[in-house]
Amino acid sequence: MTPRIRNRAWAPLFGVGLFVAAGSAGYFYNLTFVQLGLVDLGARVIGLPDERIARAMALLAGLTLFVALVAGLVMHRRRWSEDFHVKLRLLAVVVVMQTALTAVAPQVRSESGLLMWIAAASVGLGLGVPSLFGLTCDLVPTRQRGPVAAVITSAAFLPAAVFSSDWRIEQFAAQLLWLMTPSAVALVALAFLPWKLTDTLAGQHHLPRYGVGRFVRHPARPGRWPGRAFTLALVLMFGVYFIDSLGFLRIVDSAVYTDSAWHSRDPATLWAIGGAHVLAAALAGILYPALGRRVLLGWIFALFALTQLSYALHALTTPELPPALGLPMLYAVAVSIYTVLNFALWADFSTPATIARNTALGVGVSGWMATFLSTSLSIWWASVELPFAEHLRAVAAISLLLFTVTVVLFLLPERQRTEEERSA
Repeated sequence: MTPRIRNRAWAPLFGVGLFVAAGSAGYFYNLTFVQLGLVDLGARVIGLPDERIARAMALLAGLTLFVALVAGLVMHRRRWSEDFHVKLRLLAVVVVMQTALTAVAPQVRSESGLLMWIAAASVGLGLGVPSLFGLTCDLVPTRQRGPVAAVITSAAFLPAAVFSSDWRIEQFAAQLLWLMTPSAVALVALAFLPWKLTDTLAGQHHLPRYGVGRFVRHPARPGRWPGRAFTLALVLMFGVYFIDSLGFLRIVDSAVYTDSAWHSRDPATLWAIGGAHVLAAALAGILYPALGRRVLLGWIFALFALTQLSYALHALTTPELPPALGLPMLYAVAVSIYTVLNFALWADFSTPATIARNTALGVGVSGWMATFLSTSLSIWWASVELPFAEHLRAVAAISLLLFTVTVVLFLLPERQRTEEERSA
């Protein structure tokens, strides 16, 4: 076997591994350091009141979304969306930026310093959305996007559940820097030095099994909006992420829930929650390629609504008693399933020419904007002393609204594809 043939044989495996490593590390970073660590930095280290922390998190959401959308549109117009080398180099720059910012974050001691840190981090985080998710069409075959998303989700949530029970900014930084520093060096070398391997990966999106997503109707029309189905998925996924953070941030602020679950001193409890994340992600990864859009969105929203209603019911009936372990495990199942969908869905609405724009919209709006706007709202509700039961009742009401929308969608007839669409 010649070196060129050997390179082509294992290059696809390396590409999938690269995407899994980048995706899981990035999601773990956002789950822990950004969403929980920054709140700890503002509240415990700097001593800011809740309303100012809420404004800071809202600023993070808005700036990150703005940068993601601008970056995605620029990449779309300049056709960088189809250029693997450009996306990899942008991702390398992002990782270097975030590594430096992670190192200095625990040293921030003022509100102005926090706002400056957020402004700088928003540039890196926003640029990272289209550059990372845009690599999907280059590195992950269409039929394998569900299983690959499951591996990413498991690799992010398992360590977050089992090894990150100390939610302090210093602890998060110490955990992440030992991984981010060598990763940044390796990624810079891979992105900016000439390698035959990266040249091979750069051409994969031209192969039939890569590139075009399974929900694309007009692959030859990159300038068009992705369609009504994309808009619907965008709205509904925004709702899921918004409700998740709106409920979770208040739940984890209540000792009756965290001491028996995410902050438990019993390793068996933490491993049970982590295991639920992994099993749910594996199930979602297996089912994703076999199910249509409506079924995917329907069963995810049904499970998520059930989870939020379960917490609301417990808060309204026996708030003084710790819940059974099944409740946080059910939450872990719901979160893992919709995370798998988020990692695979936007690429399946895209072609190599549109993936930067579409993932900037999908991940930027439904992930970043929804998560951190709801984080801000949750902190503000706590600052005005909204009762815990009322908070969860509002979350449950929004969940029911989304579930009702999903039921209506199932009742509407599918639009038949025209002959022009089928030929396209």
